[in-house]
Amino acid sequence: MLERQTTPRRQLRIAAMGDIHVSKNSQGTFHALFAQISHTADVLLICGDFTDYGLPEEARILAREVTTSMNIPVIAVLGNHDYEAGKQLEIRQILSDAGVTVLDGEATEIQGVGFAGVKGFAGGFGRGALGPWGEHTIKQFVQEAIDEALKLEAALARLRTTRRVAMMHYSPVRATVEGEPPEIFPYLGSSRLEEPINRYRVSAVFHGHAHRGTAEGRTSTGVPVYNVAMPLMARLHPERPPYLVLELPLDDGTPQPAAPPPLGQPVVKTA
Repeated sequence: MLERQTTPRRQLRIAAMGDIHVSKNSQGTFHALFAQISHTADVLLICGDFTDYGLPEEARILAREVTTSMNIPVIAVLGNHDYEAGKQLEIRQILSDAGVTVLDGEATEIQGVGFAGVKGFAGGFGRGALGPWGEHTIKQFVQEAIDEALKLEAALARLRTTRRVAMMHYSPVRATVEGEPPEIFPYLGSSRLEEPINRYRVSAVFHGHAHRGTAEGRTSTGVPVYNVAMPLMARLHPERPPYLVLELPLDDGTPQPAAPPPLGQPVVKTA
């Protein structure tokens, strides 16, 4: 009797979304969407703002949606809305109890691909980035961005995988916040987050937060960055579900970032 030959999987299908803003009235809203993601991807990344007001009852609704609808791993980072009520530790525990891997300076691996996650912070980009000079309050603000970048660096340093994915809520580059009012660019991310991404040759970056930003950008060394805020994806492509799927090759080669594909493509394939 001949044994059936099976071809090993050569890609990890990563679904990513952010800013789902679960409210007290969201029960059942995400069941069909999560079930679909379970069929089209191998892992789901949620890039912050699971909740609308940072309330534990909102997190419990999301936890129920995940446990009843998802059969693939879910990795998440917190967003600024999840901090609103000062209950971020409780929210993290609720999601962790539901099987979600919540990263805050930690790293995890799925099928040989490493994932590092932080919330990130604000502060601006490039020459316009706020510097630690002047009042103590300004220095504290800048230090928060520096601390988040250091947490991301530490998480990436723990990974021994060839393929590395970084996820956060705030943007590490200006390109993916373009489309928002220029006056609020400094509040949407920080280029300090870009430095560890470039240093550790990350394969892809996912973030949310900029609801009216741009879907794709690159770091200064060419690492692709994807803004997966659900309101942005729903507005750009109302004809399809509001999440991105990226196919990341599973091989031992050195990651080589590929040019961003056309926005009309529902699935992104990296080199």
